[in-house]
Amino acid sequence: MKPILATTAVGLMTAVLAGGALAGALSPEEQIETRQAGYTFMGWNMGKIKANLQGDYNAEQVKAAADTIAAIANSGMGALYGPGTDKDIGDVKTRVKPELFENMQDVGKLAGDFTKAADNLAEVAAGGDESAVKAAFGDLGQACKACHKKYRADD
Repeated sequence: MKPILATTAVGLMTAVLAGGALAGALSPEEQIETRQAGYTFMGWNMGKIKANLQGDYNAEQVKAAADTIAAIANSGMGALYGPGTDKDIGDVKTRVKPELFENMQDVGKLAGDFTKAADNLAEVAAGGDESAVKAAFGDLGQACKACHKKYRADD
């Protein structure tokens, strides 16, 4: 494993293992900022996959990005939606709709669908088949949109 990948993997595993315990120790502002950082990092990795699907396909880059997305999806980010994180706090803004906190069963289903799609993308990416990755990437995008449509406010 390359040094930067090893460092990233160790950091992600630390975040995964500490996720639930750490979230309880974070203020509402820190929970919002942390979950936004996770989504931003996932988005950046999705952009890397999209670029590979639209240009010269590099299976190694796609696999690394898909593994990162799956790691974040499985990290317990739901714990970062604690009390008080349903609205802006000072300079810390959130786009989460209050309805998210009122429909936890639906949110749990959507989160499960997202995690399943992320895990599938990582598994498919490990095989290196570009057309299979494209299909799995589309499924992941749909899982993202399903939650955004219901529970994320527009800019």
